Amino acid sequence: MSQVFKNWIVRISSILLSSLFWSALILPTYAQNQIDPKLEQQVLEIIRRNPVTIIESVQAYQEEQQQRVITRRQEFIKNFSQNTQDVIGNSPTIGSSKLQTVLLEFSDFQCPYCSEAHKTLKDLLKKYPNRFTLVYKHFPLFQVHSQALPAARAAWAAHQQGKFWQYHDTLFTKQNQLGESLYIETAKNLKLDLSKFNQDRQLADEAIQKDLDLVNNLNLSGTPSFIVTSPNFTGPIKLSELETFLAAARN
Repeated sequence: MSQVFKNWIVRISSILLSSLFWSALILPTYAQNQIDPKLEQQVLEIIRRNPVTIIESVQAYQEEQQQRVITRRQEFIKNFSQNTQDVIGNSPTIGSSKLQTVLLEFSDFQCPYCSEAHKTLKDLLKKYPNRFTLVYKHFPLFQVHSQALPAARAAWAAHQQGKFWQYHDTLFTKQNQLGESLYIETAKNLKLDLSKFNQDRQLADEAIQKDLDLVNNLNLSGTPSFIVTSPNFTGPIKLSELETFLAAARN
């Protein structure tokens, strides 16, 4: 097999793999670009005929992607440290207003691990009210959690009326009741303008997709995920390490 043909197989396989990977975190309403069925069949036929070359191409692709992820994360960490407010953007925040220690939380309202993390974070906000700023970024795993995206839309709509954290707390404390009835009931209990709330839910996808684009860029693999920036450290952090980190932090 000629080197030119091998290179062509590597490239076309990489295109298909990349398309499949990135499409997994694009909201259904944004997934407008579909893989050409003819191209897919051609690549599958190439895979069947050239398994060894494909394995080599996949390994090369994975190594290339891993290096790109490392580079993107390094760039993000630098930007997060230097331009913290830009990274926060319009996302909901709670805690200290000083933005000295800022924790990005990437979370899914239907994820049971996120629900447990919610309890821990509420305790830490009470214990260290002036030590850190918590920022919520949407990471709905809509492929496996049927209510993750509707819940995210509802929370975003509540945010437009200044009630994100109250709405957020209800979604997590009543996680086993996620559904339209809970979304409307919670909006009523928080005295939201229901007409605006329902309209805003229809407009939420662009903001949620922006958070998912950041998830893609950082190649985050699950929820909840956390990234922190402070005067002494910026980077990923485990929830189990957070209290020790905050105890050492100084305003």
